[in-house]
Amino acid sequence: MIVVDTNVLVRYAVKDNPEQACIATDFLRQNECLISRTVILELAWVLAGAYKLSREQVLERIRHILRLRTVSLENMDKVLLALDWYAEGMDFADALHLAGSLGEEGFATFDKGCVNTAKRLAVQQVITHLKTNIR
Repeated sequence: MIVVDTNVLVRYAVKDNPEQACIATDFLRQNECLISRTVILELAWVLAGAYKLSREQVLERIRHILRLRTVSLENMDKVLLALDWYAEGMDFADALHLAGSLGEEGFATFDKGCVNTAKRLAVQQVITHLKTNIR
């Protein structure tokens, strides 16, 4: 199995460089590939930030990649859960970090938005909201 870098997935997902898109497509079709959680995180960040894709477009492209028969994903269950939370409005990085904490004692954050979104989504994890007097 070959671990794939974000730039290969970006070329496949956005096809902004025809030559590299073709190479990436052929590579993904012909090789058993492993995608790490950090690559999925970076892919979401690049698609939303650099390419200004909507949340729905980011989700569609990532889920398409994950359905390729040659692709495996590190921590599949937790990443898929994070994608579901992202689809429901949570920041993807927050969702991935929170999903990664499942099975541990809990998750601690200063991020009130993350805490509120997790509550709204009824996330089943102990979340400690660290508070500060800093404004």
